[in-house]
Amino acid sequence: MSPDQLSSTFAALADPTRRAILARLATGETTVTELAEPFEMTLPAVTKHLKVLERAGLISRSREAQWRPCRLEAKPLEDVADWVGQYRQFWEERLDRLEDYLRELQAQATTGETPQKPLQNSREREDERKKN
Repeated sequence: MSPDQLSSTFAALADPTRRAILARLATGETTVTELAEPFEMTLPAVTKHLKVLERAGLISRSREAQWRPCRLEAKPLEDVADWVGQYRQFWEERLDRLEDYLRELQAQATTGETPQKPLQNSREREDERKKN
């Protein structure tokens, strides 16, 4: 996914009304009028939100006689999930480090020792474990 497409997707997802529209479309395609019902805004205002979602590739609209169904297009959301997933390991390592530090603090609190500075990364933790 190109950075511009990713930015477009995030910009479209930044608005709670657009997120609510996507949540509704996740249950199946529906008309613009049906999408507008739960919102206290005009149909043209909802249409503007739909245009933003459509430009971001998050929805598609078609025309069948007078019926104008909208449907969710999941590919941009999958691309966002992949991008965010790149940071999962980073946060898991941070949380593991925090967990280790909290256990150390708890152990030191029971023995009365002074807490040590937390290790900076998983490599330092592994080196420390090898020393002990």
